[in-house]
Amino acid sequence: MEFIDSLAALDRSITLAINGAHTPFTDQIWMAFSAVKPWYILYLIVAAAIVWRLGWKKGLTFILAAVICVVCTDQFANFVKYSVCRPRPCCDTDMLFAGLNALFPQKTVSYGFFSGHAANTMGFAVCTSIAFFQDKSKSGYRPIYAWSILIWSVLVGFSRIFCGMHYFGDVIVGFVEGAVFGGILGTLAALFCRKVIKD
Repeated sequence: MEFIDSLAALDRSITLAINGAHTPFTDQIWMAFSAVKPWYILYLIVAAAIVWRLGWKKGLTFILAAVICVVCTDQFANFVKYSVCRPRPCCDTDMLFAGLNALFPQKTVSYGFFSGHAANTMGFAVCTSIAFFQDKSKSGYRPIYAWSILIWSVLVGFSRIFCGMHYFGDVIVGFVEGAVFGGILGTLAALFCRKVIKD
């Protein structure tokens, strides 16, 4: 129990340190990264690019895998949130008293362990990266895409700390969960394409 308390205290300290490194200008940037709707265009562009590079059969297979991945990570995150019932830092009076910068004030207590944003984006990043690595062309875009989309996922995840919506630990666990789901579903889609769909 003492170890858990020490871990929770460390999590709070790291969260406050990250959250405190902000300015009014960066607040706007993190709020933009934290929003969901602006990224729908990115998802559509990636989906179109997958079909373009892999063909419609393989492309749709990976798009379906990515959709299932996002749904699974999101629902599992919600299940854990309402099982653990750990309040978000913006709902914790001690965190607010310690100087937490809450960009999305909560009227009622809501739960944050673990971050669905971090899980969803990391799952999408890993699954779609696996998709593009199925492209056998000599184009060198694959690692560029993989690194870019992973960095985007990390920025989205950390935006939740800057907005005061999640603890550092919430985001890290979300990244791990998303990577696991994305890796499994991306690999299954790749195996299906290799075994069932003929070029």
